[in-house]
Amino acid sequence: MVSTNISVIVPVFNSANNLKELNERILNVLNNLQVIYEIIYVDDGSQDNSHSILKELRLSNQKIKLIPLSKNYGQHNAILCGIRSANYNTVITLDDDLQNPPEEIPKLLKKLSDGFDVVYGYPEKEKHSLYRNLASIFTKMALKTAMGIDNAKYVSSFRAFNTILRNSFNQYKGSFISIDVLLSWGTNSFTAIPVGHNERKIGKSNYTFRKLVQHALNMLTGFSILPLQIASIIGFILSLFGLGVLIFVVGRFVFQGSPVPGFPFLASIIAIFSGAQLLAIGIIGEYLARQHFRMLNKPQYFIKDEYSDN
Repeated sequence: MVSTNISVIVPVFNSANNLKELNERILNVLNNLQVIYEIIYVDDGSQDNSHSILKELRLSNQKIKLIPLSKNYGQHNAILCGIRSANYNTVITLDDDLQNPPEEIPKLLKKLSDGFDVVYGYPEKEKHSLYRNLASIFTKMALKTAMGIDNAKYVSSFRAFNTILRNSFNQYKGSFISIDVLLSWGTNSFTAIPVGHNERKIGKSNYTFRKLVQHALNMLTGFSILPLQIASIIGFILSLFGLGVLIFVVGRFVFQGSPVPGFPFLASIIAIFSGAQLLAIGIIGEYLARQHFRMLNKPQYFIKDEYSDN
């Protein structure tokens, strides 16, 4: 059954030229669905006249809410703010640049009604530049590591999910935010469907190559211990290599009487100690990571539904 009450969340940053068309299209879709709804615009410190337009839209319709942030915190932070303010049991998030067609919202809702907790609408063909697509691939690889789900490659900002999932990250206090990683704290029931994706007609993307790469690195270091595990593995391999070289050099000296060459012997010692240091750093890092994750207030479990005996 398709949800009958919906909160649509749109993070806004310098999108004054898109807002009226976007709002009209969202309203048309929601009114045609005949559902109870609210549209939450989170103004993420816009420097154009986006805020003025959003105030006009808010006054024109009581179902439209406006949350102005004091400065530009970033897309995921703005979305988190909107999620915590949502009043209805299904959340839809989409971008403010008209690249996510609001007309595709019913597809997400229909798929969500099949029993999934999170549904992504991924573009059949992305209308981005080559460098942006390459950065997106790297970001989604990092997401797969941080989220621990196979279909992380389909993650997008156009998503529908059950609002109750926010209870799994209500206590989150970290400075870096990834909505998709936070959603994975409450469920592993993710799916994705292909949707349309329009070219950007006005303005340019706020996600540069550098920002996407930085986002991926933040996910790896903020929600994953993979870098520490890689350091441990490299350290272990270096130690084995150094030990192997040392055994070979000493073996030749003992059994063949060959002199011990200086460079191989020195290289083996360096490899052993370097490997041991990396291994130790990885092990110490694992313990520090446990403290880090504890400070994020990630829940030990999440109860999706509650039933009484009456």
